[in-house]
Amino acid sequence: MPGTSNQNLNLKCEMPMKLIQPNCRIQFTAEDIDFIVSVLGSSTGSASTLVSLLADTETRDQILDDEALFHALLEQRGCLKVSHRFYFYILVRHVLRNVGIEDRNVADYVAEVLAEFSQMENVRCVVPGKPHPLDYFFEMLAALQTADEPTSFYIRTHIGNQSLLFAGVFPEHIRHRAERRGFPDLSYYTALGQANYRVVRDHQLARKYELSEVYDILSSEFEPTRRALNDLSDRIFSLTDQEQSIDRLLQKMMGGD
Repeated sequence: MPGTSNQNLNLKCEMPMKLIQPNCRIQFTAEDIDFIVSVLGSSTGSASTLVSLLADTETRDQILDDEALFHALLEQRGCLKVSHRFYFYILVRHVLRNVGIEDRNVADYVAEVLAEFSQMENVRCVVPGKPHPLDYFFEMLAALQTADEPTSFYIRTHIGNQSLLFAGVFPEHIRHRAERRGFPDLSYYTALGQANYRVVRDHQLARKYELSEVYDILSSEFEPTRRALNDLSDRIFSLTDQEQSIDRLLQKMMGGD
């Protein structure tokens, strides 16, 4: 087994910080099921039959790939009575498949990142022992110099996730700031995300939480994943108020105007 006994002892401790995992598909609500039934019920038989099919993992995943769900989420007017996790999973799964990324766990993970980061406080990197959240990448990178193994793993996953969020959801904001004020461009976020996903994919905690393959794909396919999220942001953020809330925080964190 790799590593020293002391290192392994430390890694057996529970993560002191929240680790994002591909959990969207196991957290759907009753409203999500009602939405699926309202969209697909007539094409799959009775509502009770569809609900029974959703209880089976493999069948559920096939049902969630139905294009009708994607189009219904984009086209329905008014307030959608679905959870953030259902909403983001269906949309992310669709755009990732369009760029050739078929792994459902990757779609689930990216959707979970968007669902988590749609709550502004989760965008900030909170590290035990630090008096304030780490808002800037240079602060996170500096914290790695003295962090223990679990904390280092957490910080690197946060850097990867946040790089993907910024480059995927706010590319025009990044381009504008790079051109007008000399801030880092998209290539910086891509390199940062790729590098940190690459490091954590081989970490013992990634194996423990069965995230090695997800991190490996996000590292090697960061650019197409980013482009897929660019497409998604173009489609949805004009239809929701999430852009304004996240963008205000983003501008504050990055010193934007």
